[in-house]
Amino acid sequence: MGERPWQRQTALIRPRVAAGDPQRSGLAYAGTMTPFAELHALPRRLNQPQVRDLAWTLIAPPLLEAADTRHPLVASDWARHPERLADWLRQQDAAPAALTAWLAQGSDRRLGRQYERLWQFALERAPGLRLRAANLPLRDGDRTLGELDLLVEDAEGVHHLELAVKFYLGEGPPDAPRWLGPGGEDQLARKLSHLRQRQLPLSATPLAQASLTALDIAPPRAALWLGGYLFQPLDRPLPWPVGALAPRQPQLWCERQLLPDGHWEVLPKGHWLAPAVADTPCLPLPDGEPSWPQLLVRRDARGDEEARLFLVPAGWPVQPPANAAS
Repeated sequence: MGERPWQRQTALIRPRVAAGDPQRSGLAYAGTMTPFAELHALPRRLNQPQVRDLAWTLIAPPLLEAADTRHPLVASDWARHPERLADWLRQQDAAPAALTAWLAQGSDRRLGRQYERLWQFALERAPGLRLRAANLPLRDGDRTLGELDLLVEDAEGVHHLELAVKFYLGEGPPDAPRWLGPGGEDQLARKLSHLRQRQLPLSATPLAQASLTALDIAPPRAALWLGGYLFQPLDRPLPWPVGALAPRQPQLWCERQLLPDGHWEVLPKGHWLAPAVADTPCLPLPDGEPSWPQLLVRRDARGDEEARLFLVPAGWPVQPPANAAS
């Protein structure tokens, strides 16, 4: 029997090891822009779900590596001594009340907002840096023209950082692939364009400079940090986006008729960040065709997530009629 698509794709998306490069052999995330490569297994070993999400947020590599990508903690004392970050995360795991109370504030439970608040919680407590502002609005009279996600001051200066966490599925022909959000409307290329052309330049505008001067904050350098997951189509490989890092485990998508064998479970959206473990409250996979993309996980005998897969409706992504805009 020949290889099934699942087997081909599993081999395809193992981390690529550059020949003769010891930094990329044997250690997940090595050689990436995260300063915490050696802690890659820690999120799975923590007990509290929200602390696992916190650990994943700080430790996981970016979705893409680029010149304008900067890890928010890269100049912190934790980056110089990753074991101290590990100790701090274990302390949060043993006494999670402060993190739980912080995340419970407000009514916005969107995953992107929770991701921002996880970063804020850590940056407020990180040794060797100072969080000068978060979600700083830029107002011109009664109009809000935008906001700056983070203003961080460290030994390398002041930094305006824009954050996002995204889940993109690759589709289309190999010579012109697109990376789309599960709903089909959000696009990686469009998100990057918005960040680079709209969000990052905000801190250099006269309005922002006036606001920063009033807060006694020096002019910052702008950068982004984009976390998340990329999903290959199960039945055919696509070229990765420029700067993408091949994941350590299979991250695929398919329609129902191609769903690989195994015990797949639905991962609720509130648990999409950190890898699933034995006590992650997954749901049984319903029978029949999904009406909306569902994120599934497959766990090993220990209960640790070993693969992720978006199960999508037939014909995904649904394209609008040609005359829809008329």
